[in-house]
Amino acid sequence: MADDRRQLIRSLGFLSSIGISMVAASFIGLFIGYKLDGWWGTSPWMTLLWLGIGIAAVFATSSY
Repeated sequence: MADDRRQLIRSLGFLSSIGISMVAASFIGLFIGYKLDGWWGTSPWMTLLWLGIGIAAVFATSSY
């Protein structure tokens, strides 16, 4: 029974790390785009571009 519980906790930890990395990649892309828009005055294009790159990174890393 202890091995089953240990395996469950390990699986939950793995799944939560996937969720956290998905959100983090999206927010990092959003942040980079927002900052570049502020520096270059290209609002909202860099934000949209980098948000798309962040979302693409989510799909690329979640394929495992």
